[in-house]
Formats: sequence, C-alpha cells, structure tokens
Amino acid sequence: MASKIKKIAVFTSGGDSPGMNAAIRSVVRTCAYLNIECVGIYRGYQGMIEGDFKTLDARSVNNIINKGGTILKSARCDEFRTAQGRKKAYDQLTKEGIEAFVVIGGNGSFTGALLFTEEYDFPVIGIPGTIDNDILGSSFTIGFDTAINTVVDVIDKIRDTASSHNRLFFVEVMGRDVGHIALNAGVGAGAEEILIPEQNLGLERLLDSLKRSKASGKSSSIVIVAEGDKIGKNVFELKEYVEEHLPIYDVRVSVLGHMQRGGNPTCFDRVLASRMGVKAVESILEGKTNLMVGIRDTKLVLTPLAEAIKAHTEIDEELIRVSDIMTT
Repeated sequence: MASKIKKIAVFTSGGDSPGMNAAIRSVVRTCAYLNIECVGIYRGYQGMIEGDFKTLDARSVNNIINKGGTILKSARCDEFRTAQGRKKAYDQLTKEGIEAFVVIGGNGSFTGALLFTEEYDFPVIGIPGTIDNDILGSSFTIGFDTAINTVVDVIDKIRDTASSHNRLFFVEVMGRDVGHIALNAGVGAGAEEILIPEQNLGLERLLDSLKRSKASGKSSSIVIVAEGDKIGKNVFELKEYVEEHLPIYDVRVSVLGHMQRGGNPTCFDRVLASRMGVKAVESILEGKTNLMVGIRDTKLVLTPLAEAIKAHTEIDEELIRVSDIMTT
C-alpha cells in the first residue's frame, strides 16, 4: 500500500446517526495503525471553513464506540454551497497540511464533497451515515439498524397501551423520501398497516383495512406512517379522516421524531462502521478518490460519489409483499 499521503481528516456532516462515533474511531485507529496523522474537523463543513481542527490519536477515541451522536458534532453550512466558501475550506485544509478527508454523512454531505474534489482535485472518500438507509450503492447505511430497533421498541410499548384502551395509533416515523424505516419496523413490530412514500395506497384502502381489522375481532391497531407518505397532508389529517369515517375507533397519534436518531448503536452498526472506516482510509492510501464505501451481500464495495447521490435506494418489493400477507 504505497502512498505519499501523511495526513487525513475526518468529519461528520448533516443529520447525526448512531454509529458515527464508531466510524470516527475506526478512521482514527486505522490511521494510527498505518502511521498516518489524523485530524478531526468539528461541526462538518462549517468547521472546515473556520479551521476548527484537532489532531486525534488512538487514545482520543477511547470509549466512544458505544455512544450515539457524534463527538465531532455536526452542522449545516450554507456557505460551503458557494465557491467562495469552498475556497476558504481549501485554504484551511492546505494551511493545516491535510491531504485528504473522510466524510461521514448522507446525500447532502456527499454532494458537497463531490463539488469540492472536482474543483480542487482533493482526495475524498465518503462513509454513508444516515438512519434513512437511502444512499445508492450500499444495502445498509450506518445508523439504520439502530433506528429501526428503536422504533420497534417504542411500537411494542405503544401496543401495550393501545390494547389496554382499545385504541388505534398512528405512529409517524422518519422517512421523507423513502419508507425503509417504516416498512422494516412495521413488519418487525406487526403493524396492521404501513404507509410509505413509494406507495400511495389511498384513504379508501386504509379505511377498508381498518374495517377488516375491526371485523376480525381486533380491539386495537397500529398504523406506521412514514413522514413522506402521500395519502394525507400529515398524520394528524389522517387521524381526523379516520375519526370522521370510522367513529368506532378511538384514535391517537404518536410522532417519534428525533428519538430515532439517538441511542447506543447496535452491534450491527458498530461492526459496519468499523469495517467502513478501515476501508475508507485504505482506499485513500491506494490512490482511490471521489468514492463512497458501501456494503452489498456482506462485502464492502466502492461506489462513485456521483452515482451515490444520483437517486435514492429502492424499496424492497419482497418485503412489501410480506407486509401485505402479514396484515391480512
């Protein structure tokens, strides 16, 4: 593994996800193992523009593999969207002697990295860290497994109170553009109906499903709604519609919100993040750039950043079929 690169930076950007700290730890410790200096950039691209850097060694990342969030913090940065902002960032990196960076984030983070490397021919590798699991080129993103386990745990608790009071609960989960969280958590938690952006099932089908549930003897029901679902304007409108047309139901809404981003990462996410961090550093030292580390069929793969940000991952049609059968 021959490379002249001696100093690599790592940072997190966009929405946080469980497992980001495990990925940071992996990048830092891989650099230490290969005698490469590693610099942490705080607050994403904003910190890059402001020169908010700190040298990290193996001891700097002790006891973080089990922690949610990100020790390097994260921030949105409108200034980096401009050519002037990216020039400031480049000047700060060169001033510090940083020769490449690893960005842990999602589509927006990778779009910024791609623009930057195209303008300055700067070595860049991306690691997909987002609970939405919506990055093309990887079957799983860091944080997705933890998020769906968090949702299932909450739904299990909601079902207890739904059963006790004979209630219908609409549970809204994250997923503005894709329904991976809703579909997987819905199947795992045994939801009576799952509403996702990829399928506009319509209000009438929802009512028919709820009528069948009631007729079959169910005294309570759980409906999982991805926030990007197109049936209604929002989950509260769905609640009002059902109350109007099926007054037999006592309807409640639970919006899980940002609790889905938090919590200790699962073992799956910790291992995935560790593998991706090693692959990212090794790829840079092999002269590879403008790429994202992903996983397919248990194997790590590299996908051009331009492809990774081109579109969202497709929903699993087989899992939709399973869901339809399970909710019969």
